[in-house]
Formats: sequence, structure tokens, C-alpha cells
Amino acid sequence: MSAQKHPNQMPELIKLYIKSCLIGFLASAVFVGLLIGFDVKGLRGLIMGSDIGIVAVMMIWIFNGIVFAGVQFAFAIMSMADDDDDEPRGGRPVKVFLAEPIPVRVDRPAQRRQG
Repeated sequence: MSAQKHPNQMPELIKLYIKSCLIGFLASAVFVGLLIGFDVKGLRGLIMGSDIGIVAVMMIWIFNGIVFAGVQFAFAIMSMADDDDDEPRGGRPVKVFLAEPIPVRVDRPAQRRQG
């Protein structure tokens, strides 16, 4: 019998993406909490003094969550790379031209004295 996936089983890449999103939004929640807790640039005063402060907090959390989730997913994907990719694979060697500097004498024109 061949090993077939169950139709309801989620692909591994989707699982990785969802995990990265959860980590990113959790990191964003911590980040926003620290921003408000330390009152960076008077942010806590602005939020507490506004009647729609909760909307501002949600927007900061969501937008930072999108960025942090993207960074987390990119890190997870790039860390999957093999270490074998660092070795040279052959090909034709390229001659490198190393230019030697040549000193050039430049005479400055005489300046006229005024007065």
C-alpha cells in the first residue's frame, strides 16, 4: 500500500506559515506592550487621552504583527537551507584585473595677489 496523505491533513509549509504568524503576532503584542509600558515618545498619554485609543493600539499591533510574522517566516524558510550551498561548484575561472595606481603630477596655477 502506498502512503497517501489524509485529505484533511495540512501541508507542512502551511503549518510553518501559521506557526510563524502566531509567533510574529505574539512578538508584536509584547512589542506594543513595551511601547505603551515605557511610554515611548508619549505614546501612552496619546492613547489614554483619546476616545479611540483602542483602535490605535489595535492598528499598531496588527501592522507590527504583519511585519514580525513576515520576518519570522522568512527566517524560518532561510534557516532550512543546506550548508552544502557554500562550496564552489566549478565553472570557468575569471581573470581578475588588478589596476596599479599611477602617480600623476598636477600643477596648480599661480594665484594672483590682490592689492
